[in-house]
Amino acid sequence: MTGTLFSFGHGYSAQEVSRLLKPKGWRVLGTTRDPAQSPALKASGAEPVVWPGQTPDLNGVTHLLISTAPNAQGDPVLAALRDEIAACASQFKWVGYLSTTAVYGDHQGDWVDEMTPPAPTAERGRWRVRAESQWQDIPGLPTHIFRLAGIYGPGRGPFSKLKRVGMRRIIKPGQVFSRIHVADIAQVLVASMAAPNPGAIYNVCDDEPVPPQDVIAYAAELQGLPLPPAVPFDEADLTPMARSFYNENKRVRNDRIKDELGVTLRYPNYRVGLKSLMQDE
Repeated sequence: MTGTLFSFGHGYSAQEVSRLLKPKGWRVLGTTRDPAQSPALKASGAEPVVWPGQTPDLNGVTHLLISTAPNAQGDPVLAALRDEIAACASQFKWVGYLSTTAVYGDHQGDWVDEMTPPAPTAERGRWRVRAESQWQDIPGLPTHIFRLAGIYGPGRGPFSKLKRVGMRRIIKPGQVFSRIHVADIAQVLVASMAAPNPGAIYNVCDDEPVPPQDVIAYAAELQGLPLPPAVPFDEADLTPMARSFYNENKRVRNDRIKDELGVTLRYPNYRVGLKSLMQDE
């Protein structure tokens, strides 16, 4: 399978996708707001498109990937290009929208899956639900929704945080988060491209939701660093954004990416993922 992928917001996760597709003979075009990011896009195997700025050319595009962050009005790609995308909906074999598990809101530590109705409590979750609906509402567009957990991978993980002055372990009893390695995001997306199922929604996370302090402690152990001090959540000086993450507590199921797409996670839990990152670094 080969094709032409146009990727809106060709950042951390999307660049991992283009690294998989380019050797297979795909053409990948990716947008960036900052021309200074063009070398990074080229290094990932994508042709940079500065947008807003250049007019995206969708002629011959077979696959769309959308990673752009929404705003209060929803998805910025559709705000600018909805008519153009709708007019050529039939030419696309696959459209993927990268959303977030924040759309589920707070479930007090209980499990959620793709059948769980969205009930976002944070603004970022409400914006994502709106953007999801905007993509799903375009007639004839083969849209797939991917709800991503917290992303980590090379250059983005707990190791750099451990070296910051004042690093702490925030303790909120019962709190857990799900996460996903960027390489597993990429393999899920490529597997979906190979087996399109328009209208499908997939949770993209690993097998083991855990308290955030466990991840930090394990990273410190791997690096031979002292265990950062524990601070109760109620006493922690957190930004409003950071605090909002702790206001949502859920365990996210990932059975669908395995059962429908045949994915075997390379990094099924944070221990495997952090060991690999440690070796790479």
